[in-house]
Amino acid sequence: MPERLAITGFILLATVVWVRRAAMLYGLLGLGSPDDRRPRHWGRKLKQQAVVVLGQRKLLQWTVPGVMHALVFWGFLVLLTTIVEAFGAIYQDGFHLPLIGRWGPLGLLQDAFIVAVLVGLVMAVAIRKLQRPGRFKGSHLREADLILGAIAGIMATVLLSRAVQIALGLLPYDTRWTPVSDGVAAPFEGLAAAPLVALDTLFLWMHALLILGFLVYLTYSKHLHIVTAAINVLFTSERPKGALRPMHLDVENMSEDTVLGAGVVTDLTWKQLLDLYTCTECGRCQSQCPAWATGKPLSPKLLIMDLRDGLFAAGPELLAAKKKGPEAWAAAVAELPALNPDIVEDEVVWDCTTCGACVQACPVNIEHIDTIVDMRRNLVMSESRFPKEMQSALQNLETSGNPWGQPAGARLEWTKGGRQQASLDIPHISEAPDAEVLLWVGCAGAFDDRNKKVTYDFARLLQIAGLSFAILGPDEVCNGDPARRVGAEYIYQMLAEQNIEQLHSHEVKKIVTACPHCFNTIANEYPQFGGVFEVVHHTELLAQLVREGRLRASRPMGKKVTYHDPCYNARHNDVWKGAREVITSIPEADYGELHRHGHSTFCCGAGGARMWMEERMGKRMNIERTDEAIASASDTVAVGCPFCNIMLSDGITERHADSDIAVRDVAQLLLESVEEGDPPAQSAEKFSK
Repeated sequence: MPERLAITGFILLATVVWVRRAAMLYGLLGLGSPDDRRPRHWGRKLKQQAVVVLGQRKLLQWTVPGVMHALVFWGFLVLLTTIVEAFGAIYQDGFHLPLIGRWGPLGLLQDAFIVAVLVGLVMAVAIRKLQRPGRFKGSHLREADLILGAIAGIMATVLLSRAVQIALGLLPYDTRWTPVSDGVAAPFEGLAAAPLVALDTLFLWMHALLILGFLVYLTYSKHLHIVTAAINVLFTSERPKGALRPMHLDVENMSEDTVLGAGVVTDLTWKQLLDLYTCTECGRCQSQCPAWATGKPLSPKLLIMDLRDGLFAAGPELLAAKKKGPEAWAAAVAELPALNPDIVEDEVVWDCTTCGACVQACPVNIEHIDTIVDMRRNLVMSESRFPKEMQSALQNLETSGNPWGQPAGARLEWTKGGRQQASLDIPHISEAPDAEVLLWVGCAGAFDDRNKKVTYDFARLLQIAGLSFAILGPDEVCNGDPARRVGAEYIYQMLAEQNIEQLHSHEVKKIVTACPHCFNTIANEYPQFGGVFEVVHHTELLAQLVREGRLRASRPMGKKVTYHDPCYNARHNDVWKGAREVITSIPEADYGELHRHGHSTFCCGAGGARMWMEERMGKRMNIERTDEAIASASDTVAVGCPFCNIMLSDGITERHADSDIAVRDVAQLLLESVEEGDPPAQSAEKFSK
């Protein structure tokens, strides 16, 4: 009886400590700004819970550490039954679960997962202590060691407790179903009843105290994700992957108190604060980040950890001030340290290319990019503090409608072609309202010399295929991606609204573009401002035209080709098949993949408006990717993005490899193989997605 009272006291104490801590953590979430994350597609949400949380899909992208974590996670789900049995056995000898408590297969499952968890722990120790991957740099490794030790203790005590219960004849399962526990029970078989009862009590108590201590400790450690991961996944954004969190600016009603982006911790949304709780410190994001890989200060993991430390440092005083009233709250917020540079260095924020590698790798769906861009929004719009190179690009966007600062009339220069090329006669959309598709040229496609050739060649392919298309010409302005990603939301919205109005005025329904950034912005972000259009990337359209026989690749290529996936195609929009389909349709094109491809592609370094910023630290990202392309021993690197074209071409030149490897857009490769004299097979057919 006394021991039962004692364990009850420990349970109550642990419960009180846990609830107090949980209440404080919940209160901290309330400090964040609003964010409407009400689930709207429950089917999708339930699938995410099944696949990401229960199925551990994102963890299993990395086979060995994924299997390790899955064994421990699935083991604990199954072994919750043994925890209930252990606490029940403290209060009642021979306790068993209702209905299933004597079912032999459950006992076998418990035995199997005790072993599975122990195997997972051995794998974890081997990874952390022997392999020592760099992704753990900066993580709280001692915390992890303590947790691993606690889990090992929990597994050992439950196994020993089951063994002693077998010796006492109290285990509710037939021992033929529990071979592992039965094997461990062998040394206890000859002991008298009294020492067995004492050992049973000892092991049950050790098990119970380890469980209670584990539950309390995890609320103070990085293992808080055990509680918050499923919640964080539940509230994952339902926006398209490539779309940023919308920020609708009402310029006429703005005041000095209007919050622009995230300047202090309370400007972060409650979901962004929940992200901080949920970080597992696994470093997968860090290992995939192109900035970190090339020696920049940015680590998505360390960014989240620094923000979490800032929240926990300021949180208690903020909660106390909130209880006192609005004046105390305002005073406390006014004293908060700035997110940049007091908590996170400015350079960290500007290193991001918004490539999405961190979000792709994160096993608990942390949304790093939204947080980084919100900090950029504050730096640009509230502090006017950003890399000086961006000044001219932003001014050009605002005054000329493109970051190059070129006049609107220059948007038609590409139609003239180069030497020995005939000018293309392409109608303005107002002259061809029944065109099957609008060709969105984009700024790089209109003004950069290398990409003007791509635009010309792509347009020739559309003509050869017999596809009717039109352009906006001088009426087109930048889609706004560079402004939005750098944090200049006002300029972005000005450009977006201008383009949406233009597209609506011509009743445009279908758009094709060779720029993944234009594709992503128009398809995924213009709907936030009422612009809903069907958008297709040029590689996907070309693949369809090849499948339909409207374009026939007949001239042999005779070269080894590899393809560099643009981040805003493959990772943000799952667009990657069309380019490969086009390349492999070309006779004698020896195709091979780069080491990092598809969803795991490596950024060229131009995204996130970094096209207009200098890389002053570490190795340049485009050189890192160029070196990988050169190592592939390919003759040609195919691209499907004007910025990738620029960055990789510059990289090849810097590496003095122009004579060994060429950078060519997929459209250019196809045009070189197409016999222009062949009539299109289905020129009368309308293009359909």
